[in-house]
Order: sequence, then C-alpha cells, then structure tokens
Amino acid sequence: MKNTIVAILLSFLITSLTISRLDGQNANHIITGYVFNDSNNNGVKDTNEKGIKDVVISDQVNIVTTDEAGLYQIKYSSPYGILFMSSPNGYHPSKSFWQRVDTARGKIQINFPLTKIASASSFTFIHASDTHVSEGSLDRMQKFRNIVDSVKPDFILITGDLVRDALRVPETEATRLYQLFLREVDKIDAPVWCAPGNHEIFGIERHLSLVSPQHSLYGKKMYRHYLGPDYYSFNYNGIHFIALNSLDFEDLWYFGSIDSVQLEWLKKDVATVSPATPVVTFQHVPFFSGGFSMMPFEEDDAARSLVRQRGVLKYRHVVSNAQEVMAILERHNYPLALAGHYHFQQKFSFEGFQTRFEQTAAVVGPTEEGIIKMPSGITVYHVNGGKIDEGKFVRLDK
Repeated sequence: MKNTIVAILLSFLITSLTISRLDGQNANHIITGYVFNDSNNNGVKDTNEKGIKDVVISDQVNIVTTDEAGLYQIKYSSPYGILFMSSPNGYHPSKSFWQRVDTARGKIQINFPLTKIASASSFTFIHASDTHVSEGSLDRMQKFRNIVDSVKPDFILITGDLVRDALRVPETEATRLYQLFLREVDKIDAPVWCAPGNHEIFGIERHLSLVSPQHSLYGKKMYRHYLGPDYYSFNYNGIHFIALNSLDFEDLWYFGSIDSVQLEWLKKDVATVSPATPVVTFQHVPFFSGGFSMMPFEEDDAARSLVRQRGVLKYRHVVSNAQEVMAILERHNYPLALAGHYHFQQKFSFEGFQTRFEQTAAVVGPTEEGIIKMPSGITVYHVNGGKIDEGKFVRLDK
C-alpha cells in the first residue's frame, strides 16, 4: 500500500514538474537592451556612448520605448521571432533595424546601435515597386540604380513584388530569388526600406509549388526569414513612415487585407507620435485603386478579382478592410498612402479627405492594358518643412 502511495505521489510530482517546464517554455520572455549612439561605428556599446531615449522597440505585437539611458525592457510574446527598432529622427541603424530573437536562450539582451545623421528641413525619397527580380530582370535593376545614382535620394521605399515569384515555386527557386534580390539591393547606394507583395508569399499556391503548409518557411515566414518584419515603422526628419503588409491568404489564394494583429500594432505605433506628425504609409496592395477599371474582371484562376475571405465574398486586389485602417489614422496628419501591385502610376484623392492615394509603376518593365500603355518607372518625392510635393515620375527607359 505504501509503495502504491509513493508511486502515485512520484507520478504526480513528475507530472507537475513536466507541466511547469512546458509552461515555462510557453511563457513570455523578457528582452532587455540599449539603443545607443554608436559614435565609433563598431556596433558595440562602449562606456562613453550615450543611450537614446524615447525610441520605439517592437516585436510586431507589443511596443515599448527606451528610457533616459536608452534602456528598454519588453515582454516578448510575438510568434514571429523578430524584434525591431523604429529609427528615430536624426539617426539611422548602424547595421540592421531588426534582429532575430532566440527564445531558447535564457536571458536575452539585444542592443540597437545607431549612427547620427544630419537633420535638414528638406529631403528626397524614391518610391519604387514591383521589381520582380530574377536573372532575366537584372538589366531593369541596373537602370533603376542609374536613376538612384542620378537623383541621390536620402532613402528608397520598395512596395512589394520584390522577387519574380515565390507563390508557385518550390523552396530552392524561391530561396534563390530572395537571395538574388538581397544581392541586388546591396548594390544600391542608399538605404532601402521594403514592404512585402503577393509574390513574396511562399508556396501558398500548393497545386503548383507542391509545398506543404507545414514547411518552416511557408506563407509569410519566408519574407520574415530574409527581410525581417513584414510591417514596421521608422522616422525621418519629422515624418513617420509605416510599412504595412497589405496581404493575407486563405487556402490557395492571397487577398488584400490588414490582419487583426497588425491593426492592433498600428494603433500602438501611431500612439507614439504626435497627431501633428505627418504619417506616410507604404504597402503593396493599395487601399483603393482605379486599377479595376483598367483591367478585365476575372472570375476564376490566379488573376481572379473576387475571393471568399473566411466565407465572405470580397474584392481581392484592394485592401478589403481599408476603412478600419482609415479609422485608426483619421485623427492623425496622414497626407500620403503609397502602394504598388497594378504596375500603373495612379494618383487620386477624395474631396474632403486629407490623404492622397498614389501608386507607382513597375521597375520590371512597361505594362499595357487595352489602350493604356504605362512605361516602367519610379516616383521621386521632395519633402520641405514637412510638406510632401506631388512627386515626379521618372521613366526607366529613356
């Protein structure tokens, strides 16, 4: 009898310890670190290098800010394995604005070194899109770099469809294209900020890719593996830029949408800046677009115009819940929303609404729909005193 009782108690104790260990594995991890002025550019916080206060740190779910010493502490609960820093005004990341998080480690410390840059009342940035990088499009990237070398922008935004295709191909080809894109971007002599497009969603058209949904890089995971957070923010000379992932997918098909986790993050992100601060969003699938009127309405197959999103029939090639995003940003100074996807430069606004909705053409080449022929090109924006001009379209092919 005693032996039986002892066995039961031992069994209970072992079970309790096992549950405790499992709970520990699933518990939130605390990450700490410094954001600091890396004055000697060695990537290490030396004793004489000061921390930078009020810098936003995020795991794409939670947001915290650094204290007077540049120290932050965040309870990491994101499933994405990424931590990023929203670059503050007057600084640029010395290395990368994001880092991977290894939750298998015990105590985690992640520092973000920054390099001080000159502040100015005016600056220039380029909006490019739809590079569709492959071996066959490298000449297009060279033409793009020629424009960059001529314009000398302070930075570049690329709004998705970075690679030719990761939707419908196996891992080896998708990986090769991602790596090729990274090599091409590394040749550009200006900081580049990217947002994901539908062609970056790995393997979801499984009838063509033959990729399992259980693949470690399936869906949005491949983008995060190579390029980090698929939505984030940064600040430059008084303007708050927000990269959004305007795509989601269900079964075999992608569609335009801002998911619920991202919406909650967006509320927290814009709460860190003054309502008077100009906000610019950039993404792939646009909130609104005249593209539908230029293209045939497709009912079936890969180009279908409609898709059932969790049982509800909606437009596929614009953001189906755009109004939810507008409701978050309407109390802020929101002058410009940038996008790509249609390979056409489009500009329009609504009477009484503050935001201009603008898309640029494709780097990969000219596009033709019916009688409309859109040249390949990018858009150059000049900012002066917080005011963004109407932009100038620059053709890749002279």
